[in-house]
Amino acid sequence: MKVIIFAGGTGIRLWPLSRRKSPKQFEKIVGNKSTLQLAVERLTPDFDYSDIYISTNLLYVDIVKKQLPKIPEANFLFEPEKKDVAPAIALALGIISKISPNEPVAILWSDHLVKQVALFKKILKLAGSEIKKNPNKIVFIANKPRFPSTNLGYIHIGEQVKKEENINLYKFEGLKYKPNEETAKKFYRSKKYGWNLGYFVSSADFLYKYFQRLAPNIYNNTESILKNYGKPNYQIFLKENYGKVESINFDNAILENLDKKDAYVIVEEIGWSDIGSWEALKEALQLKTEKNVINGRVYLDNVQDSLIYNYDESKVVVGVDLEELIIINTQDAILITKKNSMGKVKKIVESFPGTEHEGLA
Repeated sequence: MKVIIFAGGTGIRLWPLSRRKSPKQFEKIVGNKSTLQLAVERLTPDFDYSDIYISTNLLYVDIVKKQLPKIPEANFLFEPEKKDVAPAIALALGIISKISPNEPVAILWSDHLVKQVALFKKILKLAGSEIKKNPNKIVFIANKPRFPSTNLGYIHIGEQVKKEENINLYKFEGLKYKPNEETAKKFYRSKKYGWNLGYFVSSADFLYKYFQRLAPNIYNNTESILKNYGKPNYQIFLKENYGKVESINFDNAILENLDKKDAYVIVEEIGWSDIGSWEALKEALQLKTEKNVINGRVYLDNVQDSLIYNYDESKVVVGVDLEELIIINTQDAILITKKNSMGKVKKIVESFPGTEHEGLA
């Protein structure tokens, strides 16, 4: 079984730690390892390094090779420019389909936290086993919702198909992207929806052929590029042609248009969190909502429901009589905001290029 971990995001929602030159997936957000390193670590030793592929932007070649020295050189798949997720997945699947077309392949992401690692690996193996028997299927891996989130997508779960090792396989009834609050509460109460993690297992050839049917421009451009795969001029040809397609999300291009009969769903509580934002990181690490999450030299008095991270060891961050704040102190920037105002911070950071603050973006 092959595993592709995608690590090409920019991570504006974790500013000021995450920057264009070193996005969130390469930073130490949980413990002393980057989330990319943690994503690889939770696969081993059950999966060999030779079966793990990393897809990221060419800008980060030095970072990923330094952080993941055990991944073979050929397993780093570099995009020459950012074109959203659909073209990146098409390129990776096209390459894997040439190497091992019918072998199960798992699509995972580098900026997540998974607490129930043993269960997660068990689910991956069961999904891989199902694809070995039915290579023309997709098995989605969903997490049981812990609360009615409006920031995540949802997978509609159908009837139970089978049960193996106390894990249920369900029919797939469709996707819903970021519902409004009322709909999210309805989904949560129904017990018929799981959080869409973007995790799934299929055969590379089957999923790649979906591009041929639903996103022919991406498929045809990828095919023209891969005619040169393994040849001396491949990187040059990739750089010249990769950007010729539109930027489009994989969900919009493929998953939202899947035939329901082609997919199954496994939904369990694997302790998953998308830690792509400070408020999401707090939710993932907090013991209770009113408790604080801190890192570094921090001293607090009468502070509740806040996340305070200090990355400057030469200073101490002191907080008094505060509530529901995000405070991040780095060497060259300090962020202070209400938890529910992070969307405004993203817009501010996106305005930095071309200004005196461009170096902080």
